[in-house]
Amino acid sequence: MSRIEQITELLKENPSDSFLQHALALEYVKSGNDPDAKSVFEKLLADNPYYVGSYYHLAKLFERLGQDDEAIKVYERGMDIAKELGEQHAYGELKSAYEYLIY
Repeated sequence: MSRIEQITELLKENPSDSFLQHALALEYVKSGNDPDAKSVFEKLLADNPYYVGSYYHLAKLFERLGQDDEAIKVYERGMDIAKELGEQHAYGELKSAYEYLIY
């Protein structure tokens, strides 16, 4: 059973588990399945906008797809959430990637 299958099975038992959703999206990224990764990241952040780590990965996915405007929006939203939560490390990573993209 692949990791994607394992995580999918676990999500059947607990579909709202943000950690499992994030892990599934990362597995999709690793396997080159950007459309499914994008879908999972977007659903995760719609359901749990405070799952800060997913903003970075979703924005990077948009960058790979050549959708820089979307990536910028995701970085900005992630920075706002990180700042609100006092997550300085996450904020710094998002800001660094954001600035690299826009400059």
